[in-house]
Amino acid sequence: MNEFFNELGATVLKQWKQKNFKLAEFPKIASAELNRRPPAKRVDLPALIRDFLLREEHPFQTDSNFGEPELVVYAHPRFYIQLLFWMDGTTEIHQHAFSGAFHVMRGSSIHAHYEFAKAQPVTPSMQIGNLRMKEVEILETGRIVPIVSGPQTIHSLFHLESPSITVVVRTQHDPGTGPQFNYLPPHIAIDPVYSDLLTMRRKQVLDVLEHIEDSAYAELVMEMIIDLDFERGFYVLQHCMGYLQQLNKWTPAISAFARRHGALAAGVEVTLQEEVRRDVIKNLRSAVVHTEHRFFLALLMNALTRDQLFSLVAERFPKVEPLETVLRWAEELLEITEEGVSILDAGFPETIEVEIDAQADLFLAAFEYFLKHEKKRSPAIRRLSTADIDQLRTIFAQSSLSLLTV
Repeated sequence: MNEFFNELGATVLKQWKQKNFKLAEFPKIASAELNRRPPAKRVDLPALIRDFLLREEHPFQTDSNFGEPELVVYAHPRFYIQLLFWMDGTTEIHQHAFSGAFHVMRGSSIHAHYEFAKAQPVTPSMQIGNLRMKEVEILETGRIVPIVSGPQTIHSLFHLESPSITVVVRTQHDPGTGPQFNYLPPHIAIDPVYSDLLTMRRKQVLDVLEHIEDSAYAELVMEMIIDLDFERGFYVLQHCMGYLQQLNKWTPAISAFARRHGALAAGVEVTLQEEVRRDVIKNLRSAVVHTEHRFFLALLMNALTRDQLFSLVAERFPKVEPLETVLRWAEELLEITEEGVSILDAGFPETIEVEIDAQADLFLAAFEYFLKHEKKRSPAIRRLSTADIDQLRTIFAQSSLSLLTV
């Protein structure tokens, strides 16, 4: 293992030294060398793992929790090479405080690129602005992507196979490019390293009050929202959103936040709603193991329109109509349990009076009806009342499948 990566590191070092260690040159050098000697074709993965587990001499390992895990395979004071294993990981939308390039050594990913326009600092650790997706693409094994530090490279990765492995050739740190923001679409950027210990403890106390179902919970949160600054108020809202919705107190809380902060708060509610949607899909990923189904989840999370989603399906599966592929996935993902019938997070409504044995076929028929946006109703759909159809439409519209059915 070390022989290959030592040679790769030594070559990168030699070429970068010739460029007087200019940061702007490093992504080009790293990309070129990964392309010239691609690890996907040259590294024996079982031998690499055996070597790492049994041999004592290795570069110093970081305490990073980025990757599942991260292995440092070459280290120099100016840069290092890391292998990142991904089991169920989906990266946040993020930028980097380092430069370099990464190579898909094993597996594949959905890769989304963004820009953050009209950025307005709120505090040193938080900004508001408009996050816009520029491109979404499929990264297959062997692909190489340069990394430019700062907001020029804002991206996210949804890894499809488990494990997926990326090789990253990266600088230690590029001065002046921090914080390494994470982005909550469509309007908030936060520094994930920043820690407000008082806010952390307050959230923990609120968890205690939630656990004991304290009647003063919502009133206390309202008083905090009215008094707190934007950043701390945002984190309290983010933390309490689910329970406030259960208590039917979310609308007063978000309204109080809007009155407190005016135009600054305009994008907060939609950002928190989108965070919930993305978290639902991330959580579904842990129960979805088939690569095609993970690909479907990745598209539901990242595609902006159904046309874009169908285009990416056609790119990966060109011999079949995208709509037919999606229908097949829905059928494969349909589950029948004691709790009822579901497709991902969309569950057949208990209020529709249909025999249990008929619910699965009806649910799939309804999904196909909404997916195709047909005016003509199939025999199964014609048996339902208008109210029943509206209920099913609402179920899908409130689920991760909403992009396809609304």
